[in-house]
Amino acid sequence: MRNSLSNGPKLRVFVYVMKQDDPKKCTSAKLVKMSLARPLRSRSMIPKRAVVLNPSASTVLLPSDREYVRRSGVVAIDCSWNNAGAVFISRFPGVNRRLPSLLAANPVSYGRLGRLSSAEALAASLIITQFTEEGKRLLEIFKWGPTFLTLNHDPLMDYSRVKDLKELSEAEESYFGVRSDLMLAGSEGPPSIDSRASPAEF
Repeated sequence: MRNSLSNGPKLRVFVYVMKQDDPKKCTSAKLVKMSLARPLRSRSMIPKRAVVLNPSASTVLLPSDREYVRRSGVVAIDCSWNNAGAVFISRFPGVNRRLPSLLAANPVSYGRLGRLSSAEALAASLIITQFTEEGKRLLEIFKWGPTFLTLNHDPLMDYSRVKDLKELSEAEESYFGVRSDLMLAGSEGPPSIDSRASPAEF
């Protein structure tokens, strides 16, 4: 039997598939296969009011973005990190948001700050916007899924409770030594797309 999000709120989870990754390692492909995400074949198919996870976005995802996710869904851009600089040089349709700092648990980028797979990014976005069970469900089909939740338990829990960017940045600094508000203001410079990106209690 396939998994789905149909048992909870009818959230729309999308992946814009660019086919740049090894299909055997592509987390988006597995989400689509298990009916946990819907594929988008072109930029024009991205819903205009959906949250689009963009590591170059000028706005960080906050719990207050919950209504965008509830009404229109969330979109991951499924591209290779090696091509991310070129892919994200222009803004995508939708409500572009950057994830705060989190650690990757996927085998390709384990332990690296911000180098999340599409599945990790989507799960994190749902947890931060207080769709915790739906976020966890996306990771259940991966052996390393529980590890992502363990590595990022406290940051995700705190991120999901903040009221604004200042509070989020304070939490981010306490865990990872960086602040999104300072990066967006330019005092630390923008995050490197190749070294750092994106991204309720479990």
